[in-house]
Order: sequence, then C-alpha cells, then structure tokens
Amino acid sequence: MKSSKKTNRLARVKRHLRIRKKLIGTDQRPRVSVFRSNKNIYLQLIIDGEGKTLASESTLQMTEKSININKSKEIGIKFGEKISKLGFKQVIFDRGGYLYHGNVAAIADGIRESGIEV
Repeated sequence: MKSSKKTNRLARVKRHLRIRKKLIGTDQRPRVSVFRSNKNIYLQLIIDGEGKTLASESTLQMTEKSININKSKEIGIKFGEKISKLGFKQVIFDRGGYLYHGNVAAIADGIRESGIEV
C-alpha cells in the first residue's frame, strides 16, 4: 500500500487538531508552536486568548541548507533565549502533529537547555 502526500499531510493535520483541543497558550504560559517543512523549521510563541504571536524563529536565516538534530537544538536554544528575554519561565510545547522524535525533540531539549520549563 502506497500513501500519497495528500493523505500523509491530512493525517498530520488531524493529529494537530486533536492535540490543539488540549493545548491552550495563556498569558502566564504561552504555547510554542512547531512547523517543519522539508527544508526549514519554524517556531512561534503564541498567546491563544489574545491571538498574538509574541516571538518567532526559523532556520531561514541559517547559511547551511541541511537541518539536522544539532541545528534543531541550536534553534531551540536561540528561541529559548528569546522567550526568557520576554520574561516567561514556562511554555506549552505544541509539536504540531509531528512525532516527538528527532528534530522536534531536539528543539524541545534546546528550549529546556536555555532555562525554560517545557
């Protein structure tokens, strides 16, 4: 059985909606949303009650084209420092329907390493 790109994407979106029912970013504990494409990773810090994005980070500015676990951890650390500058100590991690494995787990580890409780 061969799955198409459309069904894989649809399955991820369904998983993300199922996860989003339970995760809500508040003023004290905003949500860190992860989106991963084939070439880049995008992170956002969101307060859902107000519908505001407070900070964002992506791998678009990186000079190297390949994204591996080490680069994911670096971007997590960089994003964690942005979060701490905004004055937050705790966040909710929204994996976006992706498995908590590899790059997604490395991002969460990087955020933890910078002193933020995930």
